[in-house]
Amino acid sequence: MFRKKSPPLMGGITHIVVGLGNPDRKYENTRHNAGFIGIDALAEKYGVTIDRLKYKSYCQTVEIGSSRVLLMKPQTYMNNSGQAVVEAMNFYKIPSENVIVMFDDISLDVGLMRVKRKGSDGGQKGMRSIIYLSGKDTFPRVKIGVGHKPEKWDLADWVLSQFTNDEKKLIDETAKKAAAAVELILDGNIDKAMNLYN
Repeated sequence: MFRKKSPPLMGGITHIVVGLGNPDRKYENTRHNAGFIGIDALAEKYGVTIDRLKYKSYCQTVEIGSSRVLLMKPQTYMNNSGQAVVEAMNFYKIPSENVIVMFDDISLDVGLMRVKRKGSDGGQKGMRSIIYLSGKDTFPRVKIGVGHKPEKWDLADWVLSQFTNDEKKLIDETAKKAAAAVELILDGNIDKAMNLYN
């Protein structure tokens, strides 16, 4: 008997984990795409590919501990990330406290990261879009250091610049730690994540 497959992105989602970045291939390996690098590390750990197009994002569902998680890479470009995130939040009725956002932070050296329970956007425009469109600032977040802007650089040029080979090795290691921090947050241990990784 022919049995219809159930839709892979429907039902039972308890949390959303979002990595922020820009979708075009030319932005791969740039500082602004640290969130994409972080969420790819998480997906790789669980053997899934974030390749289903929904909610203006590439998405995939995965079981992490007792949580059923929607992994998201918004394809709206960084400054409009909130359009994708809020659409998914509204569809699954997920509160902001259950939406973990991973993104780049120019106030941290490459190789460092910081976990926060909530707060302002800190000048990060993707986070600004999410806070503005949701009306909430209570998103747990994992900030991945991409290095301070050199004095003579324009900010936009800096965040869209490529990591050096040495920096890329550091970022890949940090992305694995960021994935581990997300696991702790999903398990209700955000204080432990902050103590371990901040």
